[in-house]
Amino acid sequence: MTGFNEFELSSELLRAVEDMGFKTPTPIQEKTIPFLLENQRDLIALAQTGTGKTAAFGLPIIEKLDPGEEKPQAIILCPTRELCLQITGDLELYCKYRKDVSVVAVYGGARIDNQLRKIKNGVQIIVATPGRMNDIIGRKRVDLSRISTVVLDESDEMLNMGFREELDAILEKTPKTKNTLLFSATISKQVEDIARKYIYDPYEITVGKKNTGADNIEHIYYMVHARDRYLALKRIADINPRIYGIIFCRTRKETKDVAEKLIRDGYNADAIHGDLSQVQREYVMNKFRSKNLQMLVATDVAARGLDVEDLTHIINYNLPDELDMYTHRSGRTGRAGRNGTSVAIINLKEKGKIKQIEKIIGKKFEGRLIPNGTEIVERQFFDLIHRVKEVSIDEEQIEPYMGKVYSELESFTREEIIKHFVSLEFNLLLDYYKRDRNLNVGESGNKAGRNSGRRRGERGAKDEGFTRFHINVGDGHNIRPKDIIGIINEISDNRDIEIGAIDILGTFSFFDIPISDVGKLTAQKKDIRFNGRRIRIEAATSSPKRSEKHSGGKKGGKPGGGRRPVQH
Repeated sequence: MTGFNEFELSSELLRAVEDMGFKTPTPIQEKTIPFLLENQRDLIALAQTGTGKTAAFGLPIIEKLDPGEEKPQAIILCPTRELCLQITGDLELYCKYRKDVSVVAVYGGARIDNQLRKIKNGVQIIVATPGRMNDIIGRKRVDLSRISTVVLDESDEMLNMGFREELDAILEKTPKTKNTLLFSATISKQVEDIARKYIYDPYEITVGKKNTGADNIEHIYYMVHARDRYLALKRIADINPRIYGIIFCRTRKETKDVAEKLIRDGYNADAIHGDLSQVQREYVMNKFRSKNLQMLVATDVAARGLDVEDLTHIINYNLPDELDMYTHRSGRTGRAGRNGTSVAIINLKEKGKIKQIEKIIGKKFEGRLIPNGTEIVERQFFDLIHRVKEVSIDEEQIEPYMGKVYSELESFTREEIIKHFVSLEFNLLLDYYKRDRNLNVGESGNKAGRNSGRRRGERGAKDEGFTRFHINVGDGHNIRPKDIIGIINEISDNRDIEIGAIDILGTFSFFDIPISDVGKLTAQKKDIRFNGRRIRIEAATSSPKRSEKHSGGKKGGKPGGGRRPVQH
């Protein structure tokens, strides 16, 4: 099919579609629109998010409406407020030249009296979340006698969110003669149950294979120790300087923790979670949609219904508990014909889950190595060069300042200007990664892959030029890297000591300082205490035992005193 004009749609709808820039129907639109225009029959459509489902069901619904009837003729149910408003906005655009059609959005978190007034004033299409729609039906404030179509959009999401009772109540209250159109990315047991109960002799449409991901999404996993998950996330962000994506965490607490760490470390990130008010959530989402944020940290529940077209990456900080949810996560990238990347950060125990997900999506993951500092610096450096080459120059705006600029820089050669420019941008980044640690883990649980800039052996041998010290406090004493840095500063009376890796274990810790600074630390004899415990620091005579390494302690350490490598 070459265009929408081949569908039996009115000139008003075709003009609206053209205004929206739609040229060629997507596969789900090509299969669904002609069927719904020509048939009065139930439908089950399997398609990923972002494939154009709203137009697929919305255009036929609008085409078949009776504009003289001011009672609702179609109800479109969806899982979240965001998706409800998005669908409503799309339908209103389709109705741009159909002033006789009214669409109302019905959702929780907004004044119900305003929504009831709009319904009373006359409406043909209601777009609703199940909870609020069921509330309105319970109040007997909507006439359902003229309902001819009910759409269940993102059915698996609504059922996963616990809306089964509300869906049952709504479907049972609507006329038996209605058509039910079920759209879902996956066919779970719950979706099969509701289809069996409410959908009769359906026509089935599948775009791609059942429960599979889109073909233009690349699936990657990185294997690290669980304690290194956040460090791995930072390197993934750093190797992709123009990342625009969602980071999925398992719990609300983890979401907040990861977002706070990213913000503290200078990344352009924020979070959405259940503790945010609706106003706060909308504020964060508006920043993300306008690309004032590069990374959004979220749980599956918080991100439901969130629709952003041009995400470059989905990062699974943790794999979902329900592995079918991976399809929903990854399907948020690679939309509208673009390529996308879905990344999973896993530990050795989770390798089996990757195999299970591969069976679900029908695609293979590519196992990659976490990039080292050299690779990251090179990628960031050349991205900066490309941005400099691409920047647009407003000659008129900058002309008044250029004389002084030339005067200030006249003593520099061309090469010196470039070197100063690069150093200004990259000194912190180079300092941060000059002794980076290999985070990769192989199938056996040992370090895997390339050598990084750090030269430490697997059991903790010293870096060349550095010496390792033992300190008698560890994870069990609630000490953090910044506390160890503070202790070193206090004992030495010197804040200029370069601090290398910090390894926090169960009852004690290790840290590295340059051999040249050892005297500054050992010369001072002070009674320093941490949480009432007297601190003892001495040169380490052996590496930590393997049993201690895996006793629940955590690997800390931010080279250079915790400074972020580069501001985003």
